[in-house]
Amino acid sequence: MSSTSQTNVTSYRDTKDSAPSVAADDAAGALMWFGALMLRAGNTATRTREWIEVIAGKMGFDTVAVSLSLDSITASVRRSGEWVTTMREIGPPAINAWRIAELEQLARTLRPGCAPHDIAVKLAEIESTAHQYSPLQIATAVGLASGGFAFINGAAALEMAAAAIGGGLGQWLRMWLSRRQFNQFGAAVLSAVAASGAFVAAAALGRQAGFEFAHYPAGFIASVLFLVPGFPLVAAFFDLLQYQTVAALSRLAYGVMILLAVALGLSIVVAVAGIDLSRQPPLELTYSLKLLLRAVASFVAGCAFAMSFNASPRTALAAGLLALGANSLRLGLGDMGMMPAPAAFFAALLIGILAVLADRRFNVPRMAMTVAPVVIMMPGVYAFEMIVLFNHGQMIEALQASALCGFVIGALAMGLATARIFLRRDRM
Repeated sequence: MSSTSQTNVTSYRDTKDSAPSVAADDAAGALMWFGALMLRAGNTATRTREWIEVIAGKMGFDTVAVSLSLDSITASVRRSGEWVTTMREIGPPAINAWRIAELEQLARTLRPGCAPHDIAVKLAEIESTAHQYSPLQIATAVGLASGGFAFINGAAALEMAAAAIGGGLGQWLRMWLSRRQFNQFGAAVLSAVAASGAFVAAAALGRQAGFEFAHYPAGFIASVLFLVPGFPLVAAFFDLLQYQTVAALSRLAYGVMILLAVALGLSIVVAVAGIDLSRQPPLELTYSLKLLLRAVASFVAGCAFAMSFNASPRTALAAGLLALGANSLRLGLGDMGMMPAPAAFFAALLIGILAVLADRRFNVPRMAMTVAPVVIMMPGVYAFEMIVLFNHGQMIEALQASALCGFVIGALAMGLATARIFLRRDRM
């Protein structure tokens, strides 16, 4: 989808010479273009602000003041006594780990005094680069991730296969609608209907063939977990912890709206098919085998989501390994009796620490490393249970699910923020 947006510039000048003013306007426009690309690619407002300040310093600006929200970015910059205020619309949000990596690399390597035109050329090249993976590759990867989610939630092989079919079909439909610039909330509803409906159809065919689906609810919910707006919600909490309130609240509202849209699509299929979402006992396996299979499922899900976020193959592999370790830690702590929120905190803390170290040692952007592992730990099951329980009038159970969901999301954000505080160091 195109990232083209409009720029409005208003300048306040202390000099009568127009040439420096034009140069300042061009530099401010390039700065806003950089910030808009960074935000739309899914980076947090905190990191976007930091990189804007880095580039502003290299472009010769003495002062920069930035205001960020989900759909626009406004900045006032000063150079040689001249103030320029500029605003740029961002466009529909997305997640593009490759673009974030390229923009951060541009900010790191940009030489001081670089002409705005040269920066604009590099930004145009980054923006116009196509996705690294084909729709078929991404749909297949998300299907495998959905099957992995089903196993982690207690499903057996048949439910995993049906969830993989549903997840792959739903992801393909979502990408097809996105390429045609369909409204994101409407696309979330239709994708949820397609994914969960495909699971129901696959399960019905399996039952007709004589197979028994003993863990139906786990597979059914897993088929739509790829639609949970995990990173917008975690990024919103992270920005709140960093005092980026406007951006945080707008991103939180967006994430909640996507979640409600997905829940609407899921509720339609539940009502039409008459599905009972009561939890079933998990699949019984020896503990050592369960640990091994959960690790494999976490690795596959981490790699798959990294691919869907357009991470490079090398980064996708690293994200999968990080997801394997962090999610295994979270699930293992849960097995030992720890509550979900503190277990999520320690897992996110591990992700944050390793992502910072990878950024420093191998120059791999933190966002590219943290997005996929964090997303697979989002409490999507509790989020959908909450909405279904509210619809059925079970208020106490719904409030319990909503509180647990909020605590886990907050714990994930706090774990990432804590790692950042402990390992904070100048970016350059």
